[in-house]
Amino acid sequence: MLLELARWLEQLDSLFGLFNYLTFRGILSALTALALSLWWGPAVIRKLAQYKGGQPIRTDGPQSHFSKAGTPTMGGALILFTVLASVLLWGDLRNKYVWVVLAVMVAFGVIGWWDDWIKIVRRDPNGMKSRTKYALQSLFGLAAGVYLYMTADVPALTTFYVPLFKDLALPIGAGLIVVAYFWIVGFSNAVNLTDGLDGLAIMPTVLVACALGVFAYASGHAQFSEYLQIPRVPGAGELVIICAAIAGAGLGFLWFNTYPAMVFMGDIGALALGAVLGTIAVIVRQELVLVVMGGVFVIETLSVMIQVASFKLTGKRVFRMAPIHHHFELKGWPEPRVIVRFWIISVVLVLVGLATLKVR
Repeated sequence: MLLELARWLEQLDSLFGLFNYLTFRGILSALTALALSLWWGPAVIRKLAQYKGGQPIRTDGPQSHFSKAGTPTMGGALILFTVLASVLLWGDLRNKYVWVVLAVMVAFGVIGWWDDWIKIVRRDPNGMKSRTKYALQSLFGLAAGVYLYMTADVPALTTFYVPLFKDLALPIGAGLIVVAYFWIVGFSNAVNLTDGLDGLAIMPTVLVACALGVFAYASGHAQFSEYLQIPRVPGAGELVIICAAIAGAGLGFLWFNTYPAMVFMGDIGALALGAVLGTIAVIVRQELVLVVMGGVFVIETLSVMIQVASFKLTGKRVFRMAPIHHHFELKGWPEPRVIVRFWIISVVLVLVGLATLKVR
């Protein structure tokens, strides 16, 4: 929106040409999202509390969580609104990738909102039926995959790349739809499973979004993509604006979500943000790198899968409780210690993922 205005004003003063630079607009996007989050945050929290939007606490969870009962949830709406506002202000709205990522964010946000609404109104901590939730996620995940495949205009978009190996690339054609489906739906649920402690999910999300922004910028830049020998995806650079907005909005939300949390993200935020990370990774052709950088999300998901499989097959549990962050809580780790140590792991994994830019 403002980009078009700046392009018109550039005819009057060359200073407005700054807005043509992705890095400049990315900074403005992050700062705008951060400012809006801090500005709107208190009002959103008061409104959620007024509508008794408190989070019901599962009775089988750690006893230390019982004191959190009634804390307003659905705070992820604050993240989504600020990201949307920032991208509409600073993004190039003629870019198809911007719209597909925003569409995925809104679609999965609606699923999360419905799930949170059931939890609040019916006081059911389990929320929407798993079958219904998964069906809706699958519908929108497949729709995004089909769109990306149908609009693929360069061979890179239908090629699966393996990091560290510059010549290992597998043409997958329509297999892109399958890859997109698993990454979008998979990371949507992975972030949701991680969102169990104050600030635990949002900081890794911010870190991964920033790293994906680097990949998006390099993928959309002809010289950088050639020099780094990564897939060239024209137009992908504009996703920097979305990644920056997620970083700014996430930090603004963390201001209120840090321990002890004044508001919880809820499924409305976790499902949407995870789906967005998956979508961006598919567009910039860095699916496997996302698995590394989002390793905390992957580990949390695997811990649940291992726990369920072990109990069904042997009747025994591998962890004291899953997801794995609850396991460490029950081992006696204070909640802030679990959170910060998982953040540190995320920083390390993101740096490893970024290192693949040069190691080919």
